[in-house]
Amino acid sequence: MTATRLVDLDRIQHARDLLSGVVRVTPMEHAREFADTFGGPVHLKCENLQRTGSFKVRGAYTRIHELSAEERARGVVAASAGNHAQGVALAASLVGTQATVFMSRKAPLPKVAATRGYGADVHLVGTAFEEAFAGAAEFAERTGAVFIHPFDHPDVIAGQGTVGLEILEQVPDVGTVLVSTGGGGLVSGVASAVKASRPDVQLVGVQADSAAAFPPSLAAGAPVGLDSTQTLADGIAVARPGELTFEHVTELVDDVVTVGEEALSRAVLNCLERRKLVVEPAGAAPVAALLEHEGAFEPPVVAVLSGGNVDPLLLMQIIQHGMTAAARYLYVRLWVPDRPGSLAGVVTRMSELGANIVDIEHSRISGRLGIGEVEVALKLETRGPEHCDDVIAELQRAGYTVASADH
Repeated sequence: MTATRLVDLDRIQHARDLLSGVVRVTPMEHAREFADTFGGPVHLKCENLQRTGSFKVRGAYTRIHELSAEERARGVVAASAGNHAQGVALAASLVGTQATVFMSRKAPLPKVAATRGYGADVHLVGTAFEEAFAGAAEFAERTGAVFIHPFDHPDVIAGQGTVGLEILEQVPDVGTVLVSTGGGGLVSGVASAVKASRPDVQLVGVQADSAAAFPPSLAAGAPVGLDSTQTLADGIAVARPGELTFEHVTELVDDVVTVGEEALSRAVLNCLERRKLVVEPAGAAPVAALLEHEGAFEPPVVAVLSGGNVDPLLLMQIIQHGMTAAARYLYVRLWVPDRPGSLAGVVTRMSELGANIVDIEHSRISGRLGIGEVEVALKLETRGPEHCDDVIAELQRAGYTVASADH
């Protein structure tokens, strides 16, 4: 693969023509709380509000639309963690061909249900994307169905590149674009679109620490596979970059940064609290980069929220984890006098301090307690680190023994 064979602007413009009336131009939200940190405007490109809940329909529709009549008659097959599955299922129904999708048994149930809802035949296999990928490849070989790769095809990259065209129109003076990166289809397309007319713009891919295949691949000069990809961000948990996407990233992407699980949780929580946007961990990875790499990107910054398809049960866990990471929970153990009214006094004090009691335990059995003392363990909702410190200090000033405190 050479740079002259990379997806060019004409191909992306053609994809945009095909997608007219199929996908929506997603909104750009201003994230004002990051402006001071980065010294200029920070915007969020809301692909979580796209049809099917992610950018994936752009590439899937472009690829399937370009199939010949004979290829469409054979049907299409795909492997996916969930978002590509929905994109392929919807695109196939719009074009008029049958879709078969292989997904991991760990795929979020809402993604599986939505894929079936768009008319696809869904097979659940294995526990990792690679097993679903192998199942889809075998199905294509056996039946003649056309395999729709989730990222490593020029038409898919061109379709994803239409996000880049919209960014240039919505934020013409953009300085840096942050893009969630798994296999690399979205960052390749956006980089191709943006760099064609604005080569000065910095393109940055964002990967989860525990599923970051691009840094070692770039260091090695060729795609390198990971042994495991355990992360909340299942949508970018890809063990090995594609050959084509690796070439695009090598030629066009300025940097690839990684983010931790806590930052991903905090990013999901930030989108919920500050903008009332439901964003899955993979989609929130660029916001995690804003949180974890403060001041590192030249403004104006555009962070692409690539998807919003998250299992409600996982979302509950992420919210709790994110609140813990942001010191919104305080776990404190107090030793108080064992007499009537003591527990009520603690509860009243929490109310006065503006801390909400989530859980409370009262125990007289502990070798650490003195005679006439009881232990009260509290889980509190707070307003953040400073509030936690204030609560602990006020409890001590009130005469309570703070045995332990964690936030």
